[in-house]
Amino acid sequence: MRGIIAAIVSIGLAQFLKVPINGIITGKWDWRQLVGSGGMPSSHAAGVTSLATYVGLKLGSRSLDFALSVIFGLIVMYDAQGVRRHAGDTAIKVNELEKRIDQLSGQDNDSSHDNKTKELKESIGHQPEEVLGGALLGFFVGLVCFFNGNKK
Repeated sequence: MRGIIAAIVSIGLAQFLKVPINGIITGKWDWRQLVGSGGMPSSHAAGVTSLATYVGLKLGSRSLDFALSVIFGLIVMYDAQGVRRHAGDTAIKVNELEKRIDQLSGQDNDSSHDNKTKELKESIGHQPEEVLGGALLGFFVGLVCFFNGNKK
């Protein structure tokens, strides 16, 4: 149970930290990032790393549970940084293409685009440093949860 708590705390903390980190970098405080995807640190990486850290400390690095949590974590982090980031890059290009088509047609309200109510979401993946930041956060939360729970 404590491993699940470590993962949930890591995810929540990562989501919360996105607001001030982005605010410092851009000068804009966007509270929608509390529930958004993408950004620094990766909550995906934080959650799976804290779980793997806790499981490794609790059951040992030779346990099957630790092996599964590490492999699961690597897949999640690869997906967050790779596949999802490329999907976000594609969304940027599609949104730019939509704007360019409207400019070239000379009509901002072209009837061929009436069904489109909003642009595709562009920030759905992570840069490698965002995944690393989330992994470091998750590692420390996993350590704290393990050692805090094992005080006698």
